[in-house]
Amino acid sequence: MTAQADAHLLVVDDDERIRGLLQKFLARQGFWVTSARDAAHARRLLEGLEFDLIVLDVMMPGEDGIALTASLREHLATPILLLTAKGETEDRIRGLEAGADDYLAKPFEPKELLLRINAILRRVPPPEVQAASVKVLRMGEVRYDIDRGEMWAGESLVRLTATEAKLMKIFSGNVGEALSRMQLVDELGRGDGQSMERAVDVQITRLRRKIEQNPKQPRYLQTVRGAGYMLVAD
Repeated sequence: MTAQADAHLLVVDDDERIRGLLQKFLARQGFWVTSARDAAHARRLLEGLEFDLIVLDVMMPGEDGIALTASLREHLATPILLLTAKGETEDRIRGLEAGADDYLAKPFEPKELLLRINAILRRVPPPEVQAASVKVLRMGEVRYDIDRGEMWAGESLVRLTATEAKLMKIFSGNVGEALSRMQLVDELGRGDGQSMERAVDVQITRLRRKIEQNPKQPRYLQTVRGAGYMLVAD
C-alpha cells in the first residue's frame, strides 16, 4: 500500500458535478484521482489500472453501486467506500453484505469523507515484508500467514477485503480468546452503537465463508455465547 497521501483513488458517480467536485477536493488532499461515470466505465478502468480505494456512489442508473460492489468482490479486494443518499441501517447492512468496507450517507462534509478514506487506508495491511520467521495459522485446508497478512486455500490466495484483513489481524493476535462485538468495533475504528455491532456480525459471516468448510457450523471462527467471537486453529 502506498502512503495515504499518494494513494490512487477511483471515484464512481453518475452526477458529473459531484464527480468533478470530489475529484478536485481529493486531488487537493494529495491523492491521485481517476473518475468513472458509471459501473461499466469503472469496470473498464479496473481492467487496466490498480487502485488503492474505490469511492462508489450507490444510486446510479443501470448497475447500482451495491450490485457493482458484490460483483467486484468475486475477484477484487480493493477497499470500497459507498456513498448514498440512503442512510438507514438496513441500507448500510446491504452495502456491507455486498462487501463494502464503509458507508457514508449524503449529504456529508468533505472532511468526513477524507477521514473515512484515511481510516480505510490505514486498515489495509502494509506491503509484504520478508520476516526472519513466518508464523502461520492453519485452519483445515486454509492457512493464514500472520506476518504477511495473507490467507491461502491450498495454492490459491484468498482475497480479503480491508475489513476482513483487519479482523484476521485482530483475531490472529488473540487466538483462543473470546472478543466481544464492542471490542471488535473499537479495534476496527468503526464507531459504536448497535448498528455497528450488527455490521461486525455481517463481516464475521463473510469471513467464515472464506475459512470454514461449513460456515453454518463454524469450527475455527467460533461464536462464544455471551462473550463474542473466538478464532481457534489446528
